[in-house]
Amino acid sequence: MKRGEILARFTTTEKLSINLCMGSDNGNSQNSGSSAVSEKVRTRLEELDDLEEGSQRELLNLSQQEYANRIEELNQSLKEAWASDQKVKALKIVIQCAKLLSDTSVIQFYPSKFVLITDILDTFGRLVYDRIWTLCSDPRPLPESFTVDDVNDTAKETCLNWFFKIASIRELIPRLYVEASILKCNRFLNKSGIQETLPRLTAMIRGIGDPLVAAYTRAYLCRVGMEVAPGLKDILKRSFFDFLGTFRQISGERVRSQLLAQRVEMPEYLTLYSPAINWILQCSAYRAPESRLTEMMERCKKLGNNALLLNSVMRAFRPEFVATRATDFIGMIKDCDEAGFPKHLLFGSLGRCLSCADPPESERLTILNEAWKVITKVRNPRDYVNCAEIWVEFTCRHFTKREVNTVLADIIKHMTPDRAFEDAYAQLQSVIGKILAHYHDFSVLFSMERFLPFLDMFQKDSVRVEVCRSIVDVFIKHQLEPTRDPVILNAMMHICKTMHDSVNALTLEDEKRSLSVLIIGFMRVVSFGRDFEQQLSFCVEARATFCNLEPVLVQLIHTVNKLAMETRRVMKGSHSRKTAAFVRACAAYSFITIPSLSSIFSRLHLYLLSSQVALSNQCLSQADAFLKAAVSILSEVPRSISVEGKIRSSESFLLDFINNFLSTLLVVPDHPEHGVLYLVRGVLNMVQDYTWEDSSDAKVRVYIAALPLLAAMSQETYLYTIPQMDSNETLYGGDPKFLSEINKLCETLIGQILDHLKALGREEQSTRRQGALAFSLFCVLLAHGDLRNNKLSQLAVNLWNLSHKHGHCETRVSVRTLEHMKHQAQQADMSHLSDTVQRLALQSRT
Repeated sequence: MKRGEILARFTTTEKLSINLCMGSDNGNSQNSGSSAVSEKVRTRLEELDDLEEGSQRELLNLSQQEYANRIEELNQSLKEAWASDQKVKALKIVIQCAKLLSDTSVIQFYPSKFVLITDILDTFGRLVYDRIWTLCSDPRPLPESFTVDDVNDTAKETCLNWFFKIASIRELIPRLYVEASILKCNRFLNKSGIQETLPRLTAMIRGIGDPLVAAYTRAYLCRVGMEVAPGLKDILKRSFFDFLGTFRQISGERVRSQLLAQRVEMPEYLTLYSPAINWILQCSAYRAPESRLTEMMERCKKLGNNALLLNSVMRAFRPEFVATRATDFIGMIKDCDEAGFPKHLLFGSLGRCLSCADPPESERLTILNEAWKVITKVRNPRDYVNCAEIWVEFTCRHFTKREVNTVLADIIKHMTPDRAFEDAYAQLQSVIGKILAHYHDFSVLFSMERFLPFLDMFQKDSVRVEVCRSIVDVFIKHQLEPTRDPVILNAMMHICKTMHDSVNALTLEDEKRSLSVLIIGFMRVVSFGRDFEQQLSFCVEARATFCNLEPVLVQLIHTVNKLAMETRRVMKGSHSRKTAAFVRACAAYSFITIPSLSSIFSRLHLYLLSSQVALSNQCLSQADAFLKAAVSILSEVPRSISVEGKIRSSESFLLDFINNFLSTLLVVPDHPEHGVLYLVRGVLNMVQDYTWEDSSDAKVRVYIAALPLLAAMSQETYLYTIPQMDSNETLYGGDPKFLSEINKLCETLIGQILDHLKALGREEQSTRRQGALAFSLFCVLLAHGDLRNNKLSQLAVNLWNLSHKHGHCETRVSVRTLEHMKHQAQQADMSHLSDTVQRLALQSRT
C-alpha cells in the first residue's frame, strides 16, 4: 500500500541518470599480497575488486518512467543471472543498485527511487534465502520452524560465504543495504545472529552523512527487522532516537546549499522525510505500551519546531493515544513554525486520528474551534478542501446540524471563487458521503440551509448524478416510514429531477433502469395519508418531472390505480359524488399517461388494469374507453420483441394478454350505442386481421379461448361479477335474441376452427399441430358445451378421433380425461356423458 502511495506522490520532471559499474570483462584483478589469506578469501576479494573497478556505464537524461523501466530491467537481469548460476553477477547488480541510493541529485524523486531499488534488494534477499533453504532440504525438507542444528554444513558454508562477500564491499551504503536484505539468512548460522546483527547495522547508519539517505536506510532496516524479528522493539526505538539525534542536520548549511542548488523549498524537502519517518514510527509504535509512546512523544517535544516529527507521530501512533491527548497535540501544533511545515497539514493528520477515535467530550468543541481557526485561513483551495474534508467526519460524529451547516457554508465560501470546486470533486463527494453516513433523518439533513447550495457546486454532469444517486440510495435504505414532509419532498424531487435530466439519447438502458429504480424507491415512501387529492397532485407533478423514464411512469400509473381503489375503500358510503369525481380524475390521469409509454405490452396491460379499476369503481364510461383503447392498439404489436436483451416472438405474450382481456369482458356490460358483444367482436376482428407468424395456430387458439367466454355469457348467473354493477346477465336477463347472437358467434368460431383443422390435415408435417388443436377444442366442448345436443356430441367424438388419429396425443392425458368423463357421468344431470364415453376409443402411438 505504501509503495503505491509513494510512487504516485513523489514524482519529478527532472532528467535522471543511472551510473552502473558492472565489472571488467578481461578477468584481471589485483591479488592480495598476504600469504596468510586463504585461497577462498583471495578469490572473494578479487571478485569484489573486479566489481568495483571495472568498466562503468552511465545512462543519462532519463524520464521518470524510463528510469523506472531501467530499474525493472535490472531486476529482471538479476533474476536471469541467478537462474543461469551467475551468482557473482547477481551480486554486482545488487551492489550497483544500492549505490544509487547515495545519489540525491534529484532529491524530490528520492522516496520513489528508494521504493524501486529496494524491490531489487528484496528480490536478492529472497533468492539467497531460498537457495540456502534448498541446500538444507536435501535429503528431506527443512521444517518451517527449523533451528541451527537442522542446517547442514554445506548450507552454513554457503551462507557464510555470502556474508563474507558482502562484508568485503568497500562503500558503506551498498554494504549496509545488501547485508540488511539477507538479514533473515542469519537463521542458518546461529540462534542469536539476527539479535546481534540488527544493533550493529543500526549503529553503522550513524556513519551516513546525508540525513535524508540515513532516514530511508533506517526505514529499510526497520522494515526487514520487523519481518524477521518483530519482537526486537528496542532496536526500533534506537533507530528512531538516532534519527532524532541527527534531526538538526536537516536545517544545516549543507542541506540548505543542496536545496538552493536544486531549487527546492524547505517545506517540500521536509515532506520527503514523511514516508521514512512514518514507517520508523509505525514499526516502533506497533503494539507498544503507552509508556513507550509517551517517551517517544516527549523526546520529540524537546527538539522544538518539530512539525515534521509531530505529523509523523500523529500518523503512526494509535488514534486512541492521539485522541486522548488531542488538546496537547493542538498546543504543540501552535508552537510549530508555519514556514517549515504548514499547520493545516498537521491539523489534517490530527483530524484523521479523531475520525477513528473520540477525544474527551468536554474538549471536543474547543478542538473543533481551534482546528477551524487554522483551516479557514488556508488560501490555497486544494490545501483547504483536503483538510476540511477530513474534519467533516469529526464534526458530523460529535455535533449538531448547526455546526455541520457552518462547515458547509465555509467550504462553499472557499471553493466557489474561480470555480475552484471543479478541481476538488473527489473531496467534495467525500464530504457528502460522510454527512450521509451520520445523518439518516432527512428532515434534519434537508433543513440545513447550505446542503442544497453545496450540491450546486457539482457542475460536472457525471459527478452531480453520482452524488444524487448516493443521496437517494441512502434515503431509500433509511427512510422506512412514509413521509409527507414538504422539506423532504421538495429536496428529493430536486435531486431526483437532477438524475432524470441527465438522461439523453446516448444513455444506456441499464443506466435508465438504475435511475428509475432509485426514483421509484423515493416515490414509494411518499404518502399523504387520506389526503388523496394531494397524493394525486404529487403524481401529476412527478409525471411532468420524470417523463423520460418509462419505468417511473408505469409505477405512477400503478400508484394512481391503487389510489383509486383505496379511495373507494375508505370513502364507501360517504361523499359518493366526490369519490366518483376523484376516481374519474385518477382514470383520466392513467388515460393521458399510458399513450406516452413506448412498450406496447406495458400500454396493453395498463389499459386492461385501469379498466378493471374503473369497473370496480362503477366508472363504466372510463372502463369502456380503456378497453377500446387496448383493442385499437392490438394491431400495433410487433411480431418480435426484445426480452432481457434477446429477440423473442411476441406471439405467446399477445395470447396471454388476449386471454386476460377476454376474462375481463365477462363483467363488462354492453354499451347501448354499440350493439351486442361489441367488445368481443372487436377483439375477434383484430385477431382475424392481425398478421400472425407463418405456420402459426395463434389465431385459432384465440378462437378456442373465446368459446368458454361466450358459454359463460349465456348463463343465467355469471361465474363472477362486480358488486354494485350490472353485467349483461342483468341487462339482457336471458333474452333469446342475446342468446341467439352468442350461438351464432360460437358457430362462426367453430366453423373457422374446423376449416383450419382441415387445412392442417392436407399437410403431413402438420398432423401434430392438428391433433393438439383438435384435443383443445374437444376439452372446451366437454367443459362448456351441452353434449345432449347430438350434433355437438358427434362433433366432440370426431375431434377426439382426430386428435388420436396419428398417435400424437399423450396417452396419460387421454386416460385421465376419460376417467373424468366417467366420473361426471355418474351425476344425475350428466348421465348423457356415458353414451359419449362409450364412443371414445384410445389409440396407442405408432
